[in-house]
Amino acid sequence: MKIVIKVGGAALENKPTMHKCAHAIVELARDGHRIAVVHGGGPALTRTLKLLGKTSDFVNGLRVTDAETRDVALMVLAGIVNKSLVAAIMAAGNSAVGLCGGDGMAFRARKKQTSGYDLGFVGEICSVEPRWLEAIWAEGGIPVLSSVALGSDGEYYNVNADQMAAACAVACRADSLIFLTDVAGVKNAEGSVIPWLSTKDVPAMVEDSVIAGGMLPKLEACSHALRKGVGRVRILPATQVEILPQFYFAKLDCGTEVIGV
Repeated sequence: MKIVIKVGGAALENKPTMHKCAHAIVELARDGHRIAVVHGGGPALTRTLKLLGKTSDFVNGLRVTDAETRDVALMVLAGIVNKSLVAAIMAAGNSAVGLCGGDGMAFRARKKQTSGYDLGFVGEICSVEPRWLEAIWAEGGIPVLSSVALGSDGEYYNVNADQMAAACAVACRADSLIFLTDVAGVKNAEGSVIPWLSTKDVPAMVEDSVIAGGMLPKLEACSHALRKGVGRVRILPATQVEILPQFYFAKLDCGTEVIGV
């Protein structure tokens, strides 16, 4: 099976958690699955920007990105964060190749339009060329993708990693898309994790502010993937990533399975 796994930036902040994620990913690959990893890096980016004296504003969970912030994102996401995750997967026993969306023009972006706001160099994926991923899989490797992509204007754009993971899953015709996050799952108004969430219920939860912030682009990405044919989409807490290899073979008691209408 083809499985796209998105590793959240917060999971990468904690070295033991990152190494647990890497071991679970390698175990899936050893079971014969073709795994692509897409990662964020928001906390590392925020920390680096703060060291440079820059603050970040967010609109609907998306970071407003001027040219300087974009350059720092390229440095942090495609640099230290990407290479750290590659190293962790290699240490867990499988070859990995780190890429950003601009490499080989694997992911092309366009400027994201948001009503009432100019997000700057924030992009959305408009096309994907999966042959580079196929080439890495053919050699037994795991592609590790940072969420920066090139636009037709030659500019790099900061892309929400959840939405890049969904675009990757759709283009690869993945059987599953799994989000490893720093939260237990999608929560209802009472604060309890929802085991099963239908995409048709999401708009009302957004309107009632039950879903907000970074969960907005994540569920938008989930819905997009399901609409475009990805078989299963699940949000799992990275702290319990050791259950990941049992994803298809056992009932999981944590996280949220997102299902289509």
